[in-house]
Amino acid sequence: MNILIVDDEEGIRSIIKEYCINDHFDCEEAANGEEALEKLKTKKFDLIILDIMMPKMDGFSLLKNCPKEKRIPTIVLSSRGEEYDKLTGFDLEIDDYVTKPFSPKELIARVKAVLSRTKKKNKNQYTYDTLEVNFDAHTVKIDNKLINLTPKEYDILIFFLENKNIAISRERLLENIWGFDFYGDDRTIDTHIKMLRNNLGKYRENIKTVRGLGYKYVEEEE
Repeated sequence: MNILIVDDEEGIRSIIKEYCINDHFDCEEAANGEEALEKLKTKKFDLIILDIMMPKMDGFSLLKNCPKEKRIPTIVLSSRGEEYDKLTGFDLEIDDYVTKPFSPKELIARVKAVLSRTKKKNKNQYTYDTLEVNFDAHTVKIDNKLINLTPKEYDILIFFLENKNIAISRERLLENIWGFDFYGDDRTIDTHIKMLRNNLGKYRENIKTVRGLGYKYVEEEE
């Protein structure tokens, strides 16, 4: 787990980093919102510990300027304990709010609690950039817009997500999606894959053709 610590006070960053490392978290630091935003654009973090009052760009401005697809679990750590600031933070979808002075042990406990909740939530949802699949609701969204898939297209997509980066034969897709008693042929698979790709729009290339075999779903360009 990689945590980004954003605070203009070096001493506070050092204390938090020490406790995080003791609990086997990887950490990076940023002294203001601008520096943090640049790190968020290029690196993957699992959680942010974020101060509000900072030079160049404050914590709330960072949250407002952070692209939606880059938003991650956030704990605000601030000397401002007013109700207005807390409500503003939660309106910006933060996960917790801790006021200074604080107990480093309590902060780490809150970090673990937020990460635990996020892990449970992620089991019910797949997210890749702006592609979101909610397994409970059986919905697929791209850029926060609902995508209408047929039941078979949805089943194929879910099967791909359960077998990411694995080459899957047409025969295996027929057996798992249509069942052993299906009497169709490979053209059925190819037709549904074509329609699924069309519906996925800018993510159509995530479904790769494996020549002579079938298909596989990948998250990165190969």
